[in-house]
Formats: sequence, C-alpha cells, structure tokens
Amino acid sequence: MRLGSWICGLCAVLGLQLAVLPDAAAQQYPTRPIRNIYPFSPGGLGDNVLRAISVELTKSLGQPVVVENRPGANTMIGADACAKAPPDGHTLCMLTVDTLSYNPFLYKKPLYDAANDFEPIINLVYLTEGFLVNPALKVNNLAELIALAKSTPGSLNYGTPAHNVMLFMEAFKRDTGADIKMIPYKGPADAVNALIGGEVQVGFIGIGNVIGHIRSGRIRPLAVDGTARSPLFPDVPTLVESGYRGVVNRIWLGILGPAGIPKPIVAKLNSEISRIVSVPAFQQQYITALGLEAILDSPEHFAQFIRENRARGEELVRQSGLRPE
Repeated sequence: MRLGSWICGLCAVLGLQLAVLPDAAAQQYPTRPIRNIYPFSPGGLGDNVLRAISVELTKSLGQPVVVENRPGANTMIGADACAKAPPDGHTLCMLTVDTLSYNPFLYKKPLYDAANDFEPIINLVYLTEGFLVNPALKVNNLAELIALAKSTPGSLNYGTPAHNVMLFMEAFKRDTGADIKMIPYKGPADAVNALIGGEVQVGFIGIGNVIGHIRSGRIRPLAVDGTARSPLFPDVPTLVESGYRGVVNRIWLGILGPAGIPKPIVAKLNSEISRIVSVPAFQQQYITALGLEAILDSPEHFAQFIRENRARGEELVRQSGLRPE
C-alpha cells in the first residue's frame, strides 16, 4: 500500500473513532454527582425550580444532582465558580439576565467573560414581573399611576434590590415622564415588606413572590410584563394592554455550564430537562403556580437569545447613564 493511501486510511479510521467518542461519553455520562450552582441565597423562585429539576434529574441520570447556593456580587460569585469548572457536564448553573446581559456593562472587571465562558444548555423560564402599588395609593391602573407621578413629582418611590428592575424602571420613567424615585433594598423580601408597609408606594416585583399579598389585598397589581396575562391573575392586564410600548427586557432563568461541554452531553441535558419541565404536574406546581412561564428552547436558540439579550442589556445600561463600578 502506498504511504499516502495508508495515511488517508488511518486518518479516516481515527476520524471515525473521534466522532464516536463524544457519543460514547454522553452514553456514560454522568459518572459522578453533578453540582447545580445557584448564584443566589436559598428560598427564591429560581431556587425552588432548580431544586425540583435536580430531584428529577437525579432519578433519570442515576447520579445525585445537588444544588449549591453561591450568592454574592450580583450573581458573579456563583457564575465565576461555574465558568472555571471542568467542562465535562458535572457542573451546571442557573444564570439569569443580570449575569449575562447586565453585569458585563455594569462592572469594569467582571469575574467572567459573559460572551465566551459559558455553554448554553436550555433557557428555562421567564419570571413574570408585576407593576404593583400599595392600596393606599388611589390608582387602579397604569395610566392613573403615570398621571399621578407626573402631577406630584417627587412624591412617589419604588423599592428594588436588583439592577434589572432599576434599569426597567428608569426606562419606564424616560418613556412615560413618570417621576418615581428609586429606594434600594438588600433583597426582594425587604422590597416587598417596604411596599406593604408603605415605605414605598410602587414596586416591580415577581408576582410569584407576592401571590398571597395580592390575594389578601395588601398589594394591588396594575399590570404584568408578559406577552399574555398571567393565569394566576387573569384580570390583570399586560403592560402592552395598559398602553406601555417601551422595551421590556424580561427576567429569564436558564441552565448553562462551563464553555466546552461536549455537544452530545449538552443535547442529553437539554432533552432531560425539557422532558421534566414539560410534565403537566411538574409545570403546574413549579412553573405556573410560581408565576413563571416556560421557555424550553434548544441550546442553539438559547445561545442566539443570549447574544441578542446582551445587546439589549448594553443599550439599557447606556441609556440609564450608569457608570461601570
């Protein structure tokens, strides 16, 4: 056999073997416990969903899937731990719009490269946010709130612990001329308590965090940010129905891993998580009942979504006038 033909044949065999290896790795995966990093404290909506998914993944993958809470630095501590882990599918993380769409432009030196350090697996859910007011504020819809904020400049406050809410509210104020001042809080619970107690009059908060307060009348919802009304509160209109046509960069939660996870493993995880969340009983208990909206797209669509979402986040930060810290 001529040397050139022998080399070509060898390359073909090696190429076939290399093509098979990732599939074999996916079939054997996982070979040890998986950690699922959540970059917030325990107990929030995302934490509840991630723990429920991890329980089901433990059953289907045959290895323990353990949630690890790594809060701090506006999600950067947990995200950094995820980005620096070996890209073998045994470290995953639930990240959000703050992590990948805002932090790159809010901080001079983020702990990670949002564009290159992560492998998108599946975009899970949107968190439905509600425009909420203290009932003592005599407004019944968004138009009345805007009119009141314009007619009594400086008299209304909104409370938030999050950059994403602040960026939306500042854009809302620019779009409508409403004069509502920001009051920062350490966490969502603090902002909710401030709204109930009348320390602030307005909030833009995940409705899953305040379902009981809305139903008891301690908080009044004016509008929600979804493309459709929430099944939890079907009488509450959307922002668009309420006349607001500005950009709303909705809060999303997705599962990613360190960049470089083999594609067959990514595909396996995407398929398993999508199957779990699509079960009607699971979706009712951990998605709909928590004020969430399932997305469940492919890794490729999720990657494109992140790129577009990050561009939108950059523009919102620029318009806000915030200087990177």
